[in-house]
Amino acid sequence: MLAAKRLQELGLSLPPPPKPAASYVPLVLSGNLAYVSGIVPHVEGRPDCAGLAGRDATTEQANAAAKRAALLALSVLQENGLLDRVRRVVRVTGFVASAPGYIDQPKVINGASDLLVAVFGEAGKHARSAVGVAALPLNSTVEVEFLFEVA
Repeated sequence: MLAAKRLQELGLSLPPPPKPAASYVPLVLSGNLAYVSGIVPHVEGRPDCAGLAGRDATTEQANAAAKRAALLALSVLQENGLLDRVRRVVRVTGFVASAPGYIDQPKVINGASDLLVAVFGEAGKHARSAVGVAALPLNSTVEVEFLFEVA
């Protein structure tokens, strides 16, 4: 099934793709691999979820931000004509700005992972890291990068 059709079935629409905030490109296509740069989910320059997970943001709020990061990654693919060419999600790397002692980074990044499985089924299952960090750009709680195999 095509990803765009599956998104529609799930009642989801893609937001506008993010624009680079520094010296990088949103996507690099190398052979059959599409690397999507780290996405800090934000609206009008403000993060969807700000501060440290476990102090300023709940796990649920950060999980929703990770889901939005995945939707933004799909919008980057769509903008580049690659969304319906995805064969498999290869890897997801999630960074969570975390308060000391916070250990639920995997639950946060599940927001992105679960969305990708919902859209791509078995091909959406991927290798993953969920890493706690001291701070992220724009004071965001979440940043996620993606690697897709495309036809």
